[in-house]
Amino acid sequence: MHVRSLSTLECTKLLSASRLAHLACAKEGKPYVVPLYFAYADIHLYAFSMPGKKIDFMRANPHVSLVVEERGHGREWQSVVVDGRFEELPDRIGHKKERDHAWSLLSRHFDWWEPGALKPVTPPQSGHSEHVFFRILVEQLSGREAKEN
Repeated sequence: MHVRSLSTLECTKLLSASRLAHLACAKEGKPYVVPLYFAYADIHLYAFSMPGKKIDFMRANPHVSLVVEERGHGREWQSVVVDGRFEELPDRIGHKKERDHAWSLLSRHFDWWEPGALKPVTPPQSGHSEHVFFRILVEQLSGREAKEN
């Protein structure tokens, strides 16, 4: 088995080709890791969610990490770790262009709204359920790859 570091270009190619990451965030010293569908463009990972624990954590502490993994044949794999900053794209004046950009990237896939719009319990009926578009500014990234010798 040979393990090597990926170049920045190789890392961005893997991010561009991937849709699923695991997001790590923390609040008051407590970590939280969840799966997240995303779209990568222009040094940002764009995503969508309903309000909940991960949004609360990222609003309190915008420093996050994500890992994207791709399995190969046998024991081969690639992974990229992103360190970044959460940026909410609220539904108000001044954010329309970024919010529309996030929607256009994410909606290229038929199931773009999953799992962000799904919750394990049915929320109480109300007239409005606010969804949250956000992006992660990529501040640092690194990657590794394992190949059979």
